[in-house]
Amino acid sequence: MNRFSVMKHYPALQPLATITQNIHDAGRLEPALIELVLMRVSQINGCAFCLDMHSKDARAAGETEQRLYLLPAWRETKLYSERERIAFAWAEELTKLASPEALPDSLYEQARQHFEEEALVDLAMLIVAINSWNRINIAARTIGGSYKPASH
Repeated sequence: MNRFSVMKHYPALQPLATITQNIHDAGRLEPALIELVLMRVSQINGCAFCLDMHSKDARAAGETEQRLYLLPAWRETKLYSERERIAFAWAEELTKLASPEALPDSLYEQARQHFEEEALVDLAMLIVAINSWNRINIAARTIGGSYKPASH
């Protein structure tokens, strides 16, 4: 059961939606990469609503079932490009912030080989936004399973 309606309070949450839309509009990150990063962070945080949304959006955009199924084990497959793999590592580190040594310089240097500075900032903002959405939907206990693509 929902605790509160995210949609009822959507005007207050609009800045989060604007962040993601601005990242899409900038075009520095591929749409498929965006959806995969949104999914990976939502997997880490256990947000069923966001996983439902972004898996459906990814499929609607042409993502393969195999890549979606294997995303939690991305390190153990060759299905993802080096750029995607670095984005996933960056997303995991920024989401977990497990220690003061999180986001080590070595990962930053790898990321800079695959992302221009502006794209890396976009990636960081995307991760910040989805972490916020995950926390809001988990706090609201938003039920996953009924999302329809292009309905947000």
